[in-house]
Amino acid sequence: MTQPVPSALHTSKLHSLPLLARGKVRDNYAVGNDRILMVASDRLSAFDVIMGEPIPGKGALLTQMALYWFDKLGDICPNHLTGEAPESAVQPDEVAQVHLRSMLVKRLKPVPIEAVVRGYLAGSGWKEYQESQAVCGVPLPAGLINSAKLAEPIYTPAAKAEAGEHDENITFERTVEMVGPELAAQIRDISIAIYKKAAAIALTKGMIIADTKFEFGLDEDGKLVLMDEVLTPDSSRYWPVEGYADALATGANPPSYDKQFVRDWLEQAKVNGKPWDKTAPAPRLPQEVIDKTAAKYREALERLTA
Repeated sequence: MTQPVPSALHTSKLHSLPLLARGKVRDNYAVGNDRILMVASDRLSAFDVIMGEPIPGKGALLTQMALYWFDKLGDICPNHLTGEAPESAVQPDEVAQVHLRSMLVKRLKPVPIEAVVRGYLAGSGWKEYQESQAVCGVPLPAGLINSAKLAEPIYTPAAKAEAGEHDENITFERTVEMVGPELAAQIRDISIAIYKKAAAIALTKGMIIADTKFEFGLDEDGKLVLMDEVLTPDSSRYWPVEGYADALATGANPPSYDKQFVRDWLEQAKVNGKPWDKTAPAPRLPQEVIDKTAAKYREALERLTA
């Protein structure tokens, strides 16, 4: 039974709580001094540019998917959920803006590292491999092809960028300089453990998680906590198993459950007769691209939770 798709929400407007920040997708509001209400809008970003058109139902699907994974992964790392209903933090006239698409979470000190784990060679990792036979300083064997499964997942962190900037791929050694050897190793080891467990679960549902990124924070006791979204199609590259072998044989990108559909369209989009330069404003997404993207997000959640 599919949830009815709520009306699209590009930008939330809660009057009862102070706005802390608007990210590419999430609007974060302060709830007292120790909690944050994270509202997942229906905004879509590609190439670090926010599209003008929302994807109806996307925010609710992302949130339900993140909650599914938080529930499965608690044995590896604590997460930021408070267990309280998001609706309890807002006024009655604001409930529609937060229902199904929000999480009421603990306020943490964010670690400025995107913890990226790759089990397959794809996207920017494939590009980097072609140039240097390595990804983020991690050497790989010769002769790998696009979308190839790696012998073991690799940890390829990135430094979190300011709003509007591109995250910068960095080496593990750089993360040691940033946060110290103990925390850097803990983040790496937990990230790989989470990826391995999630990838195994997804495979039983007929889905490959090619790569993903995690974000962590520290609580008041300095304990590492998994935060933000986790293993959603926005933070991860999901492929259906049934299209993978053919794509691998031809060197093509496998069909995906993420925003690759939008990325592929944008790669060939033209602005004033020239290819789009991947800076704001983005070209206007056609309705067909919006509808197909919304259907992909829906299919990913339905398949995972079936």
